[in-house]
Formats: sequence, structure tokens, C-alpha cells
Amino acid sequence: MQEDITVYVENQDGERVAVPVPTDMGLSLMEALKANEFDILATCGGMALCATCHVELIEAPELPEASDDELYMLENLPNLRDGSRLSCQIRVTPELDGMVLRVMSDH
Repeated sequence: MQEDITVYVENQDGERVAVPVPTDMGLSLMEALKANEFDILATCGGMALCATCHVELIEAPELPEASDDELYMLENLPNLRDGSRLSCQIRVTPELDGMVLRVMSDH
């Protein structure tokens, strides 16, 4: 039985909110953040077509490389950062426990 992991979402003031995320449901990070009522539109439903689930990874384990589709969407963002990723493209795994991110949505 896999336990929940905790992901930390940093707000604009630098405060970190602990978000419990189950690892046994095959969720993407975007789905987990939406389920916890973070302001993520995810207009395209997780297809890497809209970049409305943009997050900046502040402290994170090494993740699989971004796909060409994800990189294309990220390149067009006005607020691209070194740690920018589309949260819909990151699968929740036990390795993400303790990860710190910032939601970068512009809407």
C-alpha cells in the first residue's frame, strides 16, 4: 500500500503550502494541483497544448526530459524560468516527495 507523498507549493510571498498527493492513482502533477484547488486552468486537459498548467520547479528530483511538445509550449511562455515545466506532463511518483514548486499561471 503506497502512502501519499507531500508536494510543497510556494506562493508569491515565499510561503510553502504542503499538498498531500496519492501516488497510487496515476495522476499527473496538474491533476493533483487542480484537485487541491490551485489556480490551474489546464485548458487542453493535459495534452501539452496550452501551457496553462505551467509550474516552476524550485526543488525537485531529476525528472524525465521534457517532450518536444512540452518544450515547444514552454519556449512560447513570457515568464519562462530555468525550472519551468508543464505540470500535466509530470507523473506523480514516490520520488516527487518533498518537491517544491511555484504555480506560474498568468490568468
